[in-house]
Amino acid sequence: MAIRRMDHVGIVVEDLAAAVAFFVELGLELEGEATVGGRWADELLGLDGVRADIVVVRTPDGHSRVELSTFHSPATGTAPKAPVNTAGIPRLTFAVDDVEDVLGRLRAHGAELVGTVAQYEDICRYCYVRGPDGILLGLVEELR
Repeated sequence: MAIRRMDHVGIVVEDLAAAVAFFVELGLELEGEATVGGRWADELLGLDGVRADIVVVRTPDGHSRVELSTFHSPATGTAPKAPVNTAGIPRLTFAVDDVEDVLGRLRAHGAELVGTVAQYEDICRYCYVRGPDGILLGLVEELR
């Protein structure tokens, strides 16, 4: 076997506190936080002078993690808010108990609905939202 599991998804954000609050409101749990830098970080990222704060949050079942990071150096750029169907634009999708409830709670943290909440037959209700720094999330409520 080539891989054992997907370890985590990493997302660079400008406002780390806002991103953490957003994912905690979604229902993820704080796993840990650290400041990283030095030679190993420079080598890993192919950059010079890396200094970043990272926070790892995990799903309640413990199987999935999101690493949120903000860079103090070197300077970072900003990704465009591309449409959902743009090649190379990542999105994370979470199964939730109640799409409307989660959507309402995330709106308090700046989430914007992309399109509408759509229902696919009697299988699921699904929507996309943009969170802090344009993070694109899918929310799916299974109906069966």
